[in-house]
Amino acid sequence: MIRGIRGATTIEANLPEIIYSETVNLVENIVKENNIQPEDIASVVISTTPDINTAFPAKAVRTLEGWQFVPTMCMHEMNVPGALPLCIRVLMHVNTNVSQKDVQHVYLNGAVALRPDLVK
Repeated sequence: MIRGIRGATTIEANLPEIIYSETVNLVENIVKENNIQPEDIASVVISTTPDINTAFPAKAVRTLEGWQFVPTMCMHEMNVPGALPLCIRVLMHVNTNVSQKDVQHVYLNGAVALRPDLVK
């Protein structure tokens, strides 16, 4: 069965090195919390708020060991007034037998404000 696992983080500045490092940190946390192997992943969709435009977060994901064949795609979130700025969101589609209530979604940095009900 395929389950969607969500995560989000915010960055301090629209700089490629920060985009890459925070994306890797977020993905590694999602993988750790859910005991995921790259072979279990069907695809990863990464979105950013429109104020992030100096690098593709998916490029950082593809540099992880064993992830070169995992399909990844980037896009921008809707530009909603008052939305959380400088935010990177991940939706990972994973083959798993874990029940939906036991999936561990991961929110880091300022993104904890998006889903305080899911933050440990």
